Amino acid sequence: MNTIVTRKEGVAFCNAMLKKSQLKFDKILVDAPCSGEGTLRKSPKTFQMWNPNMIKKIAGVQRKLAGAAVGLLKVGGVMIYSTCTLAPEENEMVDDYLVKNFDVEVEAISLPLKFRSGVCSWEGKDLDSSVSKCLRMYPQDNDTDGFFVTRIRKVGEVGV
Repeated sequence: MNTIVTRKEGVAFCNAMLKKSQLKFDKILVDAPCSGEGTLRKSPKTFQMWNPNMIKKIAGVQRKLAGAAVGLLKVGGVMIYSTCTLAPEENEMVDDYLVKNFDVEVEAISLPLKFRSGVCSWEGKDLDSSVSKCLRMYPQDNDTDGFFVTRIRKVGEVGV
């Protein structure tokens, strides 16, 4: 076997893997739980549930999940982090957190759809310039839902 697929709560899974094995991964996909802003076209009820406090709460979960996943990567390993939201708090600000707290770098991605660069500042806060390599898909660009994806490479073992 060369693949593990799980529906277990992500942070708990990562912590259990770190405690119980020396297993490190070459690649990890984190399709993070999110506010779902990008799905408003097909799911209007998402708008009824949306509020700023929800974004802050989910962003905290996402930072923990992404950080725990980085801990399971081999040095040189790659994590793809994606969401179906357009909120910078849940996207570029998660990447900014990773870059500032772990020995990782954001890598450029090329996909055959229209994407826009990552947001480098939000609500008066400047983010690490490398988050510009993230990809944002706006619904109007490809007649799709909104989407965010980034590629993170683990450079070393330093981290919180």
